[in-house]
Amino acid sequence: MNEYGLKSKSASLNELGLKHLGNAYWNLTPAELVEETIIHGEGVLTDTGALAVDTGEFTGRSPKDRFIVCDDITENAVWWGDINIRFEPAKFDKLFERIAAYLTGRDVYVRDSYACADPDHRLNIRVVTEWAWQNLFASNLFLRPTNEEILTQKADWTIISVPGFMAVPEIDGTKKHNFSILNFTRKMILIGGTGYTGEIKKGIFSVLNFLLPHTKSVLSMHCSANIGKQGDTAIFFGLSGTGKTTLSADPNRHLIGDDEHGWAANSVFNFEGGCYAKCVNLTKEKEPEIFDAIKFGALLENVEFFDATTTVDYDNVSRTENTRAAYPIHHIANAVHPSLGGVPKNIFFLTADAFGVLPPISKLDAGQAMYHFISGYTAKVAGTEVGVTEPQTTFSACFGKAFLPLHPTKYAELLGKKLKEAKVNVWLVNTGWSGGPYGVGKRIKLAFTRAMITAALEGEFDKVTFETMPVFGLEIPRACPHVPSEILFPRNTWADKHAYDAKAAQLAAAFVKNFEQYADFANDEIMNAAPKIEEKV
Repeated sequence: MNEYGLKSKSASLNELGLKHLGNAYWNLTPAELVEETIIHGEGVLTDTGALAVDTGEFTGRSPKDRFIVCDDITENAVWWGDINIRFEPAKFDKLFERIAAYLTGRDVYVRDSYACADPDHRLNIRVVTEWAWQNLFASNLFLRPTNEEILTQKADWTIISVPGFMAVPEIDGTKKHNFSILNFTRKMILIGGTGYTGEIKKGIFSVLNFLLPHTKSVLSMHCSANIGKQGDTAIFFGLSGTGKTTLSADPNRHLIGDDEHGWAANSVFNFEGGCYAKCVNLTKEKEPEIFDAIKFGALLENVEFFDATTTVDYDNVSRTENTRAAYPIHHIANAVHPSLGGVPKNIFFLTADAFGVLPPISKLDAGQAMYHFISGYTAKVAGTEVGVTEPQTTFSACFGKAFLPLHPTKYAELLGKKLKEAKVNVWLVNTGWSGGPYGVGKRIKLAFTRAMITAALEGEFDKVTFETMPVFGLEIPRACPHVPSEILFPRNTWADKHAYDAKAAQLAAAFVKNFEQYADFANDEIMNAAPKIEEKV
């Protein structure tokens, strides 16, 4: 950056309130950030060239230590509770002053970046970090402005991340020494006491989840998205373990993004400029795109190595099961640039139903789509104790409850409006069990799931008739190319039909029970889509 650019940028930090810093390193290249990290003994290079670091005490997000400043902007708009915890404006101001004092004389790394690939919704971001590899993360995960844009870009939001600063709850108003706090008036996120970089990424995601639906009628989504050769966009929602990343990574389609998107009037666009992929049990055979993306410039977190080597042992979870790789999206060969497509033609809600109740694929109307969107259902197999095989229901509103500043019905109603306007097909896809629950039935073959998604994308289900599933009211296609017809109807795959009926009633009751917390805010169209517990299978 030229001398004028450096002076003007440094002045902006002074105006922000960050004075008397040591050196402020602006917009270093990935190679320079890697070098800084190695010089300071904070990371090592793996045999693929990726930088591997340890994030310290925290190897994941700490949602109970995430706060939102309650002020004139947020007081009557935010969905307050255990997800969005109130924080006093005065406490935020004092905490910022203490962080500024902590940074006195210390070097920082500063990055100008932005979120939202659709220029109509661009959000300029300035990221100030204590450690160089945090800045590499920001470089990889956010969108990267040109050198010309950097000279004149003014930040809409600022993130300040200082892992070395430990809050004092009695003084600072936090619960513990770590924190992540969003301030919509000052347009600032303060992160401290934790080196886990996911707090940076999800902080901006939470900001966009407030701003875009609340002020622009843009639906913010925790999903992956891809685009076909004919320009048709598809969206994939799903919680961990449902196959969202695997199924959206289609060699016949181009990746828009793997995690965070917006749905505007004429586009689906990526919020990010990179991917933050889980690495546990990663192999080149199972996930070649991710495996090959972990090269120089990528950041690996909390991984272990094979003895006396710099080769990562992705099966080693002694540090954490939440090992991660952060890399720019251009490390994925079939990524589309810029990272946006048209309005979606198909949307897939992925669930790994370990109860073996839901069909492998079914079509939802708008009311059902809103209901299942708010429910955000999947099932996880219970712990590893001997003899414990009963699955556990997991519900996460809008497939991302932890990041929703607004009430889930706000997002669901906006989804329903857009579905009707664009006449989108919505599919509920069960990637879980068939023929019985976990321990009795078998996991639905990935090849069958891929064939069903391909059939939906290519319009094959327009040629077949559908049958309504009792209780849940789902529309099940009677046939699908390359898939045995008998597996399409889950009850038929169970040897004990009465056992299926009982399990279906149990799952329906869990849906209804979970939805009680949203019922007072849901419209009639959504409520009418609830499972009919009294209905016989």
